[in-house]
Amino acid sequence: MTEVTAALRAEFAPTGTLRVGLNMSNFLLTRTDAASGKPLGVAHDLGQELARRLGLPVQFVPHPNPGALADAANKNVWDVGFLGAEPQRANEIDFTAAYVEIESTYLVPPGSPLKHAGEVDRKGVRIIVPEKAAYELFLSRTIKNAELVKDKGADLCFKRFVEEQFDALAGLKPRLMSDQAKLPGSVIVAGNFTAVQQAAGVPKGRPHAAKYLAAFIEDVKASGVVAKAIQDNNVVGLSIAAKA
Repeated sequence: MTEVTAALRAEFAPTGTLRVGLNMSNFLLTRTDAASGKPLGVAHDLGQELARRLGLPVQFVPHPNPGALADAANKNVWDVGFLGAEPQRANEIDFTAAYVEIESTYLVPPGSPLKHAGEVDRKGVRIIVPEKAAYELFLSRTIKNAELVKDKGADLCFKRFVEEQFDALAGLKPRLMSDQAKLPGSVIVAGNFTAVQQAAGVPKGRPHAAKYLAAFIEDVKASGVVAKAIQDNNVVGLSIAAKA
């Protein structure tokens, strides 16, 4: 990997502290410690490892959802962010390759005729999805026939899915498994509509930091650091992304 120099540290962390932006709505990658109230999780551990290699103190900057994290890219509040890599976000953020992938699919109500993810995009079908999630951005680009309804957060979307009798709830498969347990008879359809690629990124205008971060992500995948973080945090439902 590239040598860590004073110039590289300054580009990564203009304040002298590496500010790591976290998406706290992704329960597979982040969580809040009940005792301290501080963020923890796989993304936290990778941010800590990056700061260690750079020789920088670290500060974690939690955001309530990926949209808020992405929207803050040009506001000088974080230096490295961990979130889904989507084309709509690449205008403000230089992304690495993915470090993990999360399958995204649909939950359908009891008795639904929909059996496979590929059957959902049809006329008359109403899908509800958390707004500004990476998989919502994907569906907004690709859904051609079904009606796509967006609302704030997975909890509210599940509530509306049940109460307003939507035909499908879109989400990350591990989250949908927990929702399925709350609605007897509901079914997670076969297949998926995408695998959300979780990456890291720096705000635009930091080319040397972006290059170092890309190499860092490949190294932590190959060397087992990502696998150890997943194991240490007892996470199920993540797949380590292939080498870029």
